[in-house]
Amino acid sequence: MILPHAPLKLVVSGPVGAGKTTFVQTLSQTPVVATETEASEDIGKANTTVAFDFGTLHLDGQELHLYGTPGQDRFSFMWEVLCEGALGLVLLVAGDCPQDFGHARTILDFITSRIPVPFLVGVTRQDQPRVWHPGDVALYFGLPQEQVCGLNATDPQEARTLLAHLLEQTLASRPLA
Repeated sequence: MILPHAPLKLVVSGPVGAGKTTFVQTLSQTPVVATETEASEDIGKANTTVAFDFGTLHLDGQELHLYGTPGQDRFSFMWEVLCEGALGLVLLVAGDCPQDFGHARTILDFITSRIPVPFLVGVTRQDQPRVWHPGDVALYFGLPQEQVCGLNATDPQEARTLLAHLLEQTLASRPLA
């Protein structure tokens, strides 16, 4: 008897407004389950994710579950819960909001100090003027340039390219059996 492949899990995290929900919606081949509510404080947008966003993607017969985390600290317990068993993590930062980079670093440190998960940093809003370039964000985070990618989270091709880059990095870092 052949057992079906267990779904793989990819987590998308980052500060409020970085493009997490948009990224999941862009990649998902099924309608995204979103747990959004009206923002109870001024966070720069009307709605905010309070638990997670969930979508699915099929790659060569393998199902990939996409989980977007909330960006607010008060929901930080979800970061660890969602990253448990994850194949990889995409940390998104809005390239035109450098004031949020410190919070993004806090999220990344929180997750990676608890769960050893391969990650990439995605710098969103690359289609906007006056945006930080991925190389500059890599310097800010102290990461190799190949670990930081620029993208427009609404562009399916750019979202798939970032995902492919993370999967390549993940497979390269796994020990041979």
